[in-house]
Amino acid sequence: MPNNPSVHAAVLAGFVALAVAMGIGRFAFTPLLPMMQKDLGLGLAQGGWLASANYLGYFAGALTAAFLPWSARTLLRVGLFLVVLTTALMGWTSVWSTWITWRSLAGVASAWVLVGTATLCLARLSAAGNPKKSGWVFAGVGGGIAAAGLLCLVADLRGVSAPDTWLMLGVLAALGTVATFPLWHVSTNAPYPSDVPPRANGHAHRRLVLCYGFFGFGYILPATFLPAQARVLLDDHAIFGLAWPLFGLAAGVSTLTCGVLLRRFSLRGLWLAAQLLMAIGVVMPALIPGLGSIIVAALCVGGTFMVITMLGMQQAQVTGGPRARTLMANLTAAFAFGQLAGPVFFSLMNEHLGASLNSSLYVACAVLVVGCLLLLKPFPAHSVQAAGVDVQ
Repeated sequence: MPNNPSVHAAVLAGFVALAVAMGIGRFAFTPLLPMMQKDLGLGLAQGGWLASANYLGYFAGALTAAFLPWSARTLLRVGLFLVVLTTALMGWTSVWSTWITWRSLAGVASAWVLVGTATLCLARLSAAGNPKKSGWVFAGVGGGIAAAGLLCLVADLRGVSAPDTWLMLGVLAALGTVATFPLWHVSTNAPYPSDVPPRANGHAHRRLVLCYGFFGFGYILPATFLPAQARVLLDDHAIFGLAWPLFGLAAGVSTLTCGVLLRRFSLRGLWLAAQLLMAIGVVMPALIPGLGSIIVAALCVGGTFMVITMLGMQQAQVTGGPRARTLMANLTAAFAFGQLAGPVFFSLMNEHLGASLNSSLYVACAVLVVGCLLLLKPFPAHSVQAAGVDVQ
């Protein structure tokens, strides 16, 4: 039977759900790639295809989350089960073609969990009159990245093989899934602002989706290539081993900080500020080449990408009303499409026009700035006549 868990229980369950889905299902491959290269002879091109398979799966998951006749609870449960299964299968199997399948399914599952968790947790917090605690929920992504990165670092230093590390992550994901049980049966009637007259929000929805897609395109280029640039300047494996968990820690802290700032500033205003900061970080290595600028870029991008993710989901909650889940899924799909398009754009520019990575960073910065311009106009809030809307 549906029930209403306490705010603290919902926040903790949401934190863990995103830690499992994103920290393990989406991003654990990053710190594991060097181990797979060393232990399993995985080539760099093969690693690139595995990463792309996960991106493509994430895109497919976001699209299907908008159209599947499943509740948000079902998306959450099925998604978490698939994350646990596909993570363990990465350790149980050793054929590259099967790895492609597991990474694709993990991407699909991660998108389902993100949409399901955001829908349930944001609605629960809104119903409780405590939406500012959403920062703790989305801090789960950074927490998961940090935990997975530290586990991989310790495993590598202790000589644990890549397959065994995948199995360890699968066990960790299973334990985390148990902690998400408070969200498995939640049903929340979430109130929406009633002081704004009803209006057709189709144009605002499209503009919101476009802004989020531009964010995905601008974020992925530095997220993909900055580590490679840093490796050229500093070949210290201990530092690289710590870089990923520190990136996750920065992402987690940033959402908590944003939750505090939301007490004084609007969703859109903070999103605009975060995206401008990201744009500065993206272009810094191109403007001022060097390790210092790469560190600044990593902080700017790592410290804003989850903030924008959280603010986008919250804006969809306010603007979407009873269509909040569909709007969240559309935002996630737009982000995934932008994330897919970024590396393809760079590859085509490099292959056919001889463009450098710096040129692509300028383009990414410009796209982020265009997104900022689209954010200058407020998004109307949804209004309903009833006291609440079932968002199951």
